[in-house]
Amino acid sequence: MVEGVLGSNLKMIDIRIIQIKTNAQNLYGWIALSSTDHPVGHIFMHVELENKIKFMDAWVHDDFRRQGIFSKLWDTRWDYVQDHFKGYTAYAWCLPMSIGLLRKKGFTEGETCIYVEKKVE
Repeated sequence: MVEGVLGSNLKMIDIRIIQIKTNAQNLYGWIALSSTDHPVGHIFMHVELENKIKFMDAWVHDDFRRQGIFSKLWDTRWDYVQDHFKGYTAYAWCLPMSIGLLRKKGFTEGETCIYVEKKVE
């Protein structure tokens, strides 16, 4: 379990990770919950064609960051992938702040991309 600080209460709590079922086809998710069942983080993946798994949408609440929750979510998802998807290729798009963890987990960098947007009129 991971300990964290709950807001301004400065109360130490235990974090547990649960898998959730989604309504989206081939989408898998896990949520980090506090001892009061308050969601403090989540992580998802999507199983795609050609035996690929896209790691996506990881988040930890600001009050709980830098306490190992993201790593715990990551490890839980990775354990699931290793148990259920041998032979698949996992990939992810990540922010620069996350690349260290991905390298540590054995991922190699692909192409660099730049975010762009345009309002639809």
